[in-house]
Amino acid sequence: MCGIVALYAHSGSAAPVDREELRRVRDHMQARGPDGAGEWYSADGRLGLGHRRLAIIDTTERGAQPMRSADGKLVISFNGEIYNYRELRAKLEALGRVFATDSDTEVLLHLYAQQGVEMFRQLRGMFALAIWDEERRQLVLARDAFGIKPLYFADRAGLFRCASQVKALLHADVDRAPDSAGHAGFMMWGSVPEPFTLYRGIRSLPAGHWMRVGAQGPSPSVAFCDVVRVLKEAADQPSEMDRPTAIACIAAAIRGTVRAHQIADVPVGVFLSAGIDSGMIADNAEASGERPYTLTLGFEEYIGSGNDEVPLAEEVARGLDAWHSTLVTRRQDFEDDRERLLAAMDQPSIDGVNTWFVARAAARMNLKAVLSGLGGDELFASYPSFRQLPRLVRMARPFAAVPGMARLMRRMSAPILGRLTSPKFAGVLEYGGSLGSAYLLRRCLHAPWELPGLLGHEVAAAGLEQLQTLAALQRTVEGNRSDRLAVSALEMGWYMRNQLLRDADWAGMAQSLEIRVPFVDLDLLRSCAPIFARHPDISKAEIAQAAAPRISRKVLQRPKSGFSIPVRDWLSGANAGSRGRGLRSWARYIHGRHTGARA
Repeated sequence: MCGIVALYAHSGSAAPVDREELRRVRDHMQARGPDGAGEWYSADGRLGLGHRRLAIIDTTERGAQPMRSADGKLVISFNGEIYNYRELRAKLEALGRVFATDSDTEVLLHLYAQQGVEMFRQLRGMFALAIWDEERRQLVLARDAFGIKPLYFADRAGLFRCASQVKALLHADVDRAPDSAGHAGFMMWGSVPEPFTLYRGIRSLPAGHWMRVGAQGPSPSVAFCDVVRVLKEAADQPSEMDRPTAIACIAAAIRGTVRAHQIADVPVGVFLSAGIDSGMIADNAEASGERPYTLTLGFEEYIGSGNDEVPLAEEVARGLDAWHSTLVTRRQDFEDDRERLLAAMDQPSIDGVNTWFVARAAARMNLKAVLSGLGGDELFASYPSFRQLPRLVRMARPFAAVPGMARLMRRMSAPILGRLTSPKFAGVLEYGGSLGSAYLLRRCLHAPWELPGLLGHEVAAAGLEQLQTLAALQRTVEGNRSDRLAVSALEMGWYMRNQLLRDADWAGMAQSLEIRVPFVDLDLLRSCAPIFARHPDISKAEIAQAAAPRISRKVLQRPKSGFSIPVRDWLSGANAGSRGRGLRSWARYIHGRHTGARA
């Protein structure tokens, strides 16, 4: 896990790469890679690659980056982990390829030399990378299918720049003009939806895409894997397995993904809550018979209450004979760390506070890598949305068929409901008629009609026009015959990608910690999705009984609650400048801090 940067003066009118600029961008990301820093420049000075290293696989100097191929034709700067690199290496060696390191990075160089951009379909892991191809005089960028690892780019005056963080690119000469879509998207969702950022000149490379940058500048990105399509195809071709066989198959796939995600040359810990997802990972995390390292985060405000996950998590750890640690945090910790947390937050987000604190605890245990249960709810259908959205669509569809009436009812009821509860409820009849629009209503922080009052009419209108949110949501579910898999597509492609994975990246990397997500895995998805198309009622508890037989029955029977954190209570003391409490006031405060506006 690392930080990468590339600068390419592709236009003849552009000056050669400014090496000081490259170092500024790279070293803003020092926390992403405290174990080393590297840079490489082409002979003509028009291409520069930089790297900050967190050494996880092949921790020797041989694994340092940027890494150059033996013939000097390729150079790579890579962030992430390739979990099937050993299998890929064996195939390459059978073709006569000779390796000088034990790293997954060198495997990528050889694989690109052998297959070019077709290689991305073969990679199991999380990655964002930049490869300089000297013969073709082109820079190739790519990002993993789920978007676990970020990659942002800017192209200005013939100079292309990319990096692992938006805030790192702000140390370069990029267009910082506010982007209406980024601001409207944040206020609507509580995170900035891809490919937008708060800045007009900076975009995110879409998940599952690669892109070439040649003498004419960047070409349109090309998809090599689309998770939404994987789910649609599974709905069209459901598994023929009977239920017991299907559950056994899912359990085997879970064991396989946890085993794959433990590949490292350093110890790998486990974030352990009182939930089923982290319990399944911890139960399967014993590598070579070693006891797993587990870590639980508790909160002083919750001790002795129903929100306290610590006692049950510790019971699970004892049952697994794990090396376990519990860290209890409190309001004062939040107040002490608030400025550092906000500085580390690369794009604004209303979430990530919990990940920040549990990552800090893992770093204090001298761990460099941990496994997280992130993605389990989206895959195993344990969010309320899997039940609520189809039910809402059935109820609201007759009203949505008469949009004028539904819109009028929303306009009339919004002021009243806004005083009594969330204004979102006013849009139930207008937005509830399809899975995509119902999802927007359920997940949005502020409804679209609220944005003019928050951002002004001009910014809100321009942002909503760029975002085209309802059309994008409809494309996510279009043609998917399975309600369960359609909601998975929405949760994976929106909430998980734009918020949960991004929060795990910035909050973990701020502590120089690699957070691995075994449930966010293409092999696992391809194994499970056809089964869920055939057996949509298979529950997470059934899966856990087969995949993790040592999990306590108390965990299996515990109602779904999510990972709770007393941030609302903390905000009342930490954010005196905001009016009110809760996530909406937190969002306004975060937005103000990222834009420099008064919060």
